Amino acid sequence: MPPTTAAGTVPAAGTVPAAGTAPATAPALASHAASALASAPRGPARHPVVSWARARVLAHGAACPLPARTVPLRDAAGLTLADGLPTLRPLPGFDTAAMDGYAVSGTGPWRVRAAVRAGAPWAGVLGAAECVEISTGAEVPTGAHAVLPLESAVTTDDGRVSGPVPPPGRHIRRTGEDAPAGRRLAPAGTRIGPALLGLAASCGHDTLPVRPRPRVGVLVTGDELDHAGVPGPGRVRDALGPLLPALIAELGGETAEVGYVPDRPVGRLSGAVRAVRDADVVVVTGSTSVGPTDQLRRLLADAGARMVVDTVACRPGHPMLLAELAPDRWVVGLPGNPYAALVASRTLLGPLIAGLSGRALDPLPHVPVHGRARPAGGPTRLVPVTWDGTRARITDGHRAAFLQGAAVGDALAAIPPDWTDGSAAPLLLTAG
Repeated sequence: MPPTTAAGTVPAAGTVPAAGTAPATAPALASHAASALASAPRGPARHPVVSWARARVLAHGAACPLPARTVPLRDAAGLTLADGLPTLRPLPGFDTAAMDGYAVSGTGPWRVRAAVRAGAPWAGVLGAAECVEISTGAEVPTGAHAVLPLESAVTTDDGRVSGPVPPPGRHIRRTGEDAPAGRRLAPAGTRIGPALLGLAASCGHDTLPVRPRPRVGVLVTGDELDHAGVPGPGRVRDALGPLLPALIAELGGETAEVGYVPDRPVGRLSGAVRAVRDADVVVVTGSTSVGPTDQLRRLLADAGARMVVDTVACRPGHPMLLAELAPDRWVVGLPGNPYAALVASRTLLGPLIAGLSGRALDPLPHVPVHGRARPAGGPTRLVPVTWDGTRARITDGHRAAFLQGAAVGDALAAIPPDWTDGSAAPLLLTAG
């Protein structure tokens, strides 16, 4: 099992200021900012490069949660609770037999009064030296003090039951023992999985108040992409079109559409972004750097967008960005190289989706990381790792355009500048 952190902590490669405060100006970050900026995009309205840990916090805190709605239990899986989950009655709702056997009163031998099965309560009252045969899950009748397990019971010649007298309360689940009526069993912001659905049903709920999945429109840019088969000379196979919808679903979002935008003629991207309808977030792949066909930063500047994150001190994926294009309308810019785009998605898109969903920013477990990682010249380096007992080992195959390591790995490790082989690093847990 992977290690976990204490609830409420957010481990990171460095100290992370609270959301909404100014970024920390640590000397270590200042010393490598020049290196990060040397390869960062030039263009309109440059903003300070932020650390990888700070970028996650900014992305998570950028948006308010989407409005709540109420849905049937069958439609709630994968969504987020918008309010705490209360019990509508005590759990269990009645004194319940925890074993097959006999619900007994007093000392034996006991005279059998009835047979009681789950879902069919017996209305009688037991007197001294009386019992009922009882099934697991059945309501224990008034007067019974314990349940004698079937394997401990002996039937006498006169039809009575004998056996060791169980202590009071043995093998009985008392009314409200698990939770009294009205107790909150799960807080708002909990992601709804199978266990929570079962818990809600056992509490008597037919519907749940939820935050809907944020809807994400995807625009993949580039003139060099083929969409089927082995790519031709000078061409590359599109990896992000298949990758992003699955990743968005894993992060808790829903893909509204996937569109493709050529680099030429310049200007097509602006219209494509405006044309994405019914989406809370527009993801643009490529077009985040400073080449002649990279249009996203100019588009955002011309539209008066509010830049939240503009370049992150990490490798790969540093040209990533997050901007508020309009109220309740967000743009996430990802690099065009597949592994770099995956890193950027988990850095900015994942926390943004969590914020829109009303979920907390996932805490990051710190574990020892073994292997070799090329120095990043100061910024955090994101590398795929696999579990090796209680530690993680760096996998091969994680250049900016190569997804092999991420495809077979269990997590991404955020390697800080001072990391050495075997020292601890924060992990982003993934599903592949």
